[in-house]
Amino acid sequence: MAPNVPGGAAAAILQPSEPVPNDSVSVQGPNFEAPLSLGDFLQSYERIGFQANSLGQAINIVNRMRKWRLSDELISEDEVEEYLDPEVRANTRCNVFLGYTSNLISSGLREVILHLVKHKHVSVLVTTAGGIEEDFIKCLGKTYLAEFNLDGADLRRRGMNRIGNLIVPNDNYCKFEDWLTPILDNMLAEQKATGQVWTPSAFIRRLGKEINNEESVYYWAYKNDIPVFCPALTDGSIGDMIYFHSFKNPGLILDIVQDIRNLNEMSRKSRKAGMIVLGGGVCKHQIANAMLIRNGADYSVFINTGQEFDGSDSGARPDEAVSWGKIRAGSEAVKVFADATLVFPMLVAATFAQDKLAQ
Repeated sequence: MAPNVPGGAAAAILQPSEPVPNDSVSVQGPNFEAPLSLGDFLQSYERIGFQANSLGQAINIVNRMRKWRLSDELISEDEVEEYLDPEVRANTRCNVFLGYTSNLISSGLREVILHLVKHKHVSVLVTTAGGIEEDFIKCLGKTYLAEFNLDGADLRRRGMNRIGNLIVPNDNYCKFEDWLTPILDNMLAEQKATGQVWTPSAFIRRLGKEINNEESVYYWAYKNDIPVFCPALTDGSIGDMIYFHSFKNPGLILDIVQDIRNLNEMSRKSRKAGMIVLGGGVCKHQIANAMLIRNGADYSVFINTGQEFDGSDSGARPDEAVSWGKIRAGSEAVKVFADATLVFPMLVAATFAQDKLAQ
């Protein structure tokens, strides 16, 4: 140390470090000086830091989630009798519960979710009313790119509905009513004839069958027998149409009790269960609460922009869910603080769709 440097200041600035643990990972970004595949690029996120590091963790968790097999585990002697049950024995893979908010179906993430459903990469879907209807509406008319700052009163006058920086012409909803109303008539007639009421998931399955369009997420859910749960089915255009229908042809019943039993039982019977949730609100908590039935998820990935300072479940970090038993203590979990439209395509490219990437 140079003479005349104040000792207290030097000690404060030049305090020695403790030894760095041998397993520490240094920060390093992608090397664009060398040939870099998309897979290599996405793998580099693990060492960039901040939310890129969280995305890297999410990729690793999802890959472990999707590759888990019952054969990877040792089954104790007291579990042998349980696994003589054919239903349980068939449950040899990790069941992936995918949740997402309605705006993501309005966006181009619809096609990403469709890929997962078409190729049976997920076991269960949970979303909100808009997450159902916007898929069918897109089969009847297009959604368009626009701007966040468009004048709302002017759009209202022109019959244009804004979702962030997307525009849906109101005519699309009129087409949706024309398509949905006769289906509701038929469903009510079947209910009266058989005495069997509809659940929201059965309702969605029927719409997936009726749309008969390979551009629809729920067409593929119907084809692949993947259940879709929507606890808030009436909170959107579908609710409007059911409301109008109740005056024209009253009597249709939707049973939410059977659906919550079905969802919770799928969770309870899962040998391993993982949740991937895009956004917050109902779709996030409905899946997390179902995980409580089995004492928590084994793998968890949350992607949203919510913050925890207001006590919202949407903004809560995974450790809060651990306190409720919705994520198992010691299990793998991460929250990526980001807009899902930015990071979910990258997550899928590095996991479920990695074999589709051009090398």
